[in-house]
Amino acid sequence: MKKSLTKLLSIFAVVVSMLGLSAFSTMASADNTFDPKHKLVIQVSSKDPLTQKIAMNNAVNIQKAYGVDNVAVEIVAYGPGLGMLTKKSKYSDRVKSLTVQGIKFSACGNTIKKVTKKKGKAPKLTEGVVVVSAGVERIMELQENGYSYIRP
Repeated sequence: MKKSLTKLLSIFAVVVSMLGLSAFSTMASADNTFDPKHKLVIQVSSKDPLTQKIAMNNAVNIQKAYGVDNVAVEIVAYGPGLGMLTKKSKYSDRVKSLTVQGIKFSACGNTIKKVTKKKGKAPKLTEGVVVVSAGVERIMELQENGYSYIRP
């Protein structure tokens, strides 16, 4: 009797565990199912402050036009444009604020490696910025997934 009760409790624990994991994975996948009709990737590869400002203005304007819940916007910065996403940038506070509003910012890992090699230390990125392996690669992947491409 004790053996069968132990076996039954073990089976019950496994089932409960599986249900819990299943519910968790359903919740996790629900968070990743944001697939709006409109998707936009904006390239920033210039150190020109006006170009960087226009890129962020484009992102905000498209969110206003379609609604935050109806559009995904990602700004990808590489080369000289990476400076826009650093804490030293005059746009650092704005970048941080826009991430809270759902605009994604991706920094090129290749550019970060070059800067690190040249200066001996990695640039400090603004909070909320995500590092991708390569900026151009990220833009290509997003386009392959239905994102429209803009370069101000």
